[in-house]
Amino acid sequence: MTTASFAPAKTRSPLLLIGAALTIVYVVWGSTYLAIRIMVEEMPPFVSAGARFLVASLLLAGVLTVRGGLSRLAVTRQQLLGCARIGLLLVAVGQGLVTLAEHGGATSGITALLVAAVPLWIICLRVLSGERPAGTTMAGVAIGFGGLVVLVAATGFGGAFPIWTMVAVLVAGLSWAYGSWRQPRMALPRDPFVIAVYEMLIGGAVLTVAGFISGERLDPAAYSARSWMAWGYLVLFGSVAAFSAYVWLLQSTATSLAATYAYVNPLVAVFLGWLILAEPVTVPLVVGGLIVVLAVAVVVRSEFQR
Repeated sequence: MTTASFAPAKTRSPLLLIGAALTIVYVVWGSTYLAIRIMVEEMPPFVSAGARFLVASLLLAGVLTVRGGLSRLAVTRQQLLGCARIGLLLVAVGQGLVTLAEHGGATSGITALLVAAVPLWIICLRVLSGERPAGTTMAGVAIGFGGLVVLVAATGFGGAFPIWTMVAVLVAGLSWAYGSWRQPRMALPRDPFVIAVYEMLIGGAVLTVAGFISGERLDPAAYSARSWMAWGYLVLFGSVAAFSAYVWLLQSTATSLAATYAYVNPLVAVFLGWLILAEPVTVPLVVGGLIVVLAVAVVVRSEFQR
C-alpha cells in the first residue's frame, strides 16, 4: 500500500531508470502480501510488523544522516505531530490490520485485491469533502465496490476464512485511503524521505506496544529461517526500497504512470500466492478481482485525462 496522490510530473528521467523503478514497485509491493503471510505463520502479527517498520525507519534515517547529516532529520513539533497522525493511519492501522488479517487466515491474494480498492475510497472521501469528480470516475467507483461485494460474499460468507479478516482488510484500506487523502493537507516536512522515517518510526512503535499489551511475545530462536527471510524482505525491500522507488517516480515521471501500481500489485500477489503457497484461485475470486482491478484502472485513467 501507498499514498495515492495526483500531481504533475516535475522532471524527466531516462526510460531505463523509470522502467527499473516501476518494476520494483510492481513486483516488490505486490510480493509483500506473500511475505507477510509467510512471516505470520510463526511470528506474532503486531510485534513483527512493528519491528519491521522500526528497523526500516532506523535504516532509512541512517542513510539520510550519512547523505545529509543529522540536520536533515530535524522537524518542528507541528510536523512531528502530522507525521504521527499519518503514521497511525497508514502504518499502525493500515499495515497492522492487514498483517493481523493474514495471521487470521486471509490469503495474500484476496488481501491484495481488497486493498486495491484504496483509490476508490479516496474518491469517496473527495466527494464527501465537496469535490465533484467526473462521471466516468464515479462510475468506476460504483463498479469497483460491486467487485468488493463479490469478493467478500464469495470468500468471507462462503466460509473460506473468517469474515472478520475481510472486515479488517477493508478497514485497513479505508484507513490507508484516509491517511493518503489527509497527508497533502497537513503540515509535514518538505523531504518525503524524512516523512517516511517518522511515519514508520511512530507507527512501528505503536504496533509493537499494542502487540506486547495484547500478550504477544517475541521468541527469535523459535522462528525458522523462512520466517526471518520473509521479515527481512519486508524490512529491506517492502519498507525501504519500494517506497524509495515510488517517491522517486513521483518526482521523475507522470503520477498517472506511478499510480498504475494499484491495479498491478494484486495480479502479482494472486499469482505468487498461488505459485508458492498454493492459495486457491476460484472463479468468484477471479471475477470479483477483475472487477475491482478494472474499476481502479477506469478511475485512474479518468482522473489523469482531466
